[in-house]
Amino acid sequence: MKEQTAKKGLHKLLLVKDSDLRIMTLEQGLQAVDKGIHSGGAFSAVVPLTALYYGGYMNYSVKNPTAEGQDMFVLSKGHAVASMASIYADLGYFDKSVLDNSRSHESLLNGHPGPILPGVHISTGPLGQGCCVAQGYAIAGTINSSFNVFSLLGDGELQEGIVWESVMHAAHKKLDNLCFIVDKNHGQLDRSDRMILPMDRVEEQFKGFGWRVISVDGTKYEPVCNALETFTKAPRDGRPTVIICNTKKGFGAFSQFLTKHKVTLKEELTHQEIGLQRQRREQREHDFLSLFSAYRNEPELIQYWKSAAEQMNLSIDTEKAGSVAPIEHGVVLERAEPRNKSISYRPEKLPRLDPGKAYSASDVITDAMKEFALDRRIISIDADLGTTSGLQGGVEYVDQERALNVGIAEANMMNIGEAFASLGYNTWISTFCPFFDIKVLRRIAIGQQERLESIDMENSWLSEGHGMDLTFLATAPNLETKTNGATHMGNDDIKIINEFGSIRIIDVSCPNQLLGIMKWIMEGNKGLVYIRIMRSPSSVIYQEQVNFEYGKGYYAVEEQNPQGVIVSSGRGVFEAMEAARKLKESKQISVSVIDMPSADRNLFKELYASDIPVLFAEHNNGYLWNEFQKECFDLPKRGKADFIPINTSDNGRPQYIHSATYEEMIQTFGLDSQSLANTLETHM
Repeated sequence: MKEQTAKKGLHKLLLVKDSDLRIMTLEQGLQAVDKGIHSGGAFSAVVPLTALYYGGYMNYSVKNPTAEGQDMFVLSKGHAVASMASIYADLGYFDKSVLDNSRSHESLLNGHPGPILPGVHISTGPLGQGCCVAQGYAIAGTINSSFNVFSLLGDGELQEGIVWESVMHAAHKKLDNLCFIVDKNHGQLDRSDRMILPMDRVEEQFKGFGWRVISVDGTKYEPVCNALETFTKAPRDGRPTVIICNTKKGFGAFSQFLTKHKVTLKEELTHQEIGLQRQRREQREHDFLSLFSAYRNEPELIQYWKSAAEQMNLSIDTEKAGSVAPIEHGVVLERAEPRNKSISYRPEKLPRLDPGKAYSASDVITDAMKEFALDRRIISIDADLGTTSGLQGGVEYVDQERALNVGIAEANMMNIGEAFASLGYNTWISTFCPFFDIKVLRRIAIGQQERLESIDMENSWLSEGHGMDLTFLATAPNLETKTNGATHMGNDDIKIINEFGSIRIIDVSCPNQLLGIMKWIMEGNKGLVYIRIMRSPSSVIYQEQVNFEYGKGYYAVEEQNPQGVIVSSGRGVFEAMEAARKLKESKQISVSVIDMPSADRNLFKELYASDIPVLFAEHNNGYLWNEFQKECFDLPKRGKADFIPINTSDNGRPQYIHSATYEEMIQTFGLDSQSLANTLETHM
């Protein structure tokens, strides 16, 4: 077969498909609820996306996009969702009717992509994060099965610092199965005709980080296809690949109006644009059929082109005048098989804790992970704080490949964690509680919500077990950081994280409780869990193994007829227990202590209905007190007994706290055992 001629025909077919996709994208925008479309970036992305999905460079299954071992794609520049959605509808990930009424509340197709849209694994939109997740997929592609990962970025997106966290780490990990495609269209939101921050040395910058760089004309299929072929077929040398597609905002549009970042489509202008796109398609179709006719006596070439057309959902009809027509095939994707998320382990091999000793949470986690990590679905990721979490030591004891440390790059760590969790791993990531990146956390939580919504939908693409199991192990919460300074103190994180949907919060007090929580997570399908663990050693409160239940409080001290109750969590439970002991021994006052690692709604109501004072003693800005108030706001007014909040806030206003010893801090805020005892006594 004449290879160059074969490729020439392939590129001409891609041009025909290019026109079809641009017309679909314009019609999609015109039918959107707001007639809005990010036209500039969507149109400049058509050439690389069409080449990737229809050129034969990616091994993917439309029928089963969650099957293991296939190549992955992440649209990091989520603004180009309209072009990607046209491709996904054409390929059969979903019915083309999904393209109608996009951006509306009823639609699966939003202004940026997410897992509510069949075939899309993560939510993207906040720039710079999708490529980090792609890097996580590439790491996964080096562990259990070998596959390639592609991610499309914009050149404006390269202004995000997080991008370079992934660029550095991908080169360090020698991820030669990773390919970034940069849509270098020389524009962004505020300046569609130029960059606010010039990105003129992108090639040099990637080379400086150890990447293989291929710079091409992104307006033509031949150079883009050649670059993709180099990545997929050339020998690998340990370097990730970046393909710089030099193009311009809105490339492929006739009207200058469509070169802007986002536009509201005008009906008359859009119909004019669609008409011109159809004329261009006719010319492209004619060009291909002329080539096809010239080689009709070359059966190998003809068969190659027919097969390529079929892969593009095009049918070549050479009868009469001839045509290259779209093939309508409906939805190809089938609902994913349920995932079993339960982690296997031997309970008798988990650490046994001596009630007479004190244990650091990190040591408990290390010892437990030595057993849990025997299941290859366990993965851990630290950000230069592995010694405070205990994760790395435990997992790497079993398998170094699955104990990752990304260095001082918490945002990158979180995105890598999402990648593994979306693939079905039971994933643990860790850093100091104030260091989790809020922007990344919010996007991950949105993706989890969309996954759960999709699972609950009838005839959707995801099924039971396809939510993410991702544990955020937050070290040094409450007053655990002590003398490190205000920026490292974790008294405010718990209320901030509580404002994010889809996240469960747990504040750990006892080493045995921590083991119970870990076993609970290993049951699978627990979702996004934010666990706050103490940094310094603590003694065992619960001598028996804890069968942890989320949303349940535990009596650390339980009196038959208590005269008061102290509610706390974390290390505050120990101070509360000591306060109860002092009151009983010196004043003959009986006080129950409730350890509430997660907010117990039913117990809140019981406490509200009681006729004894309840003291909420918290080493943070008052998370449990806030949850109690919300739960009981609409209940009938109770009797005369008091509710007393003592926490690190300033009379209810959030604040940060400074360096001090533990003893200084608890005395400053009235959280030491004697102050708690005195406060509760005054309310009796």
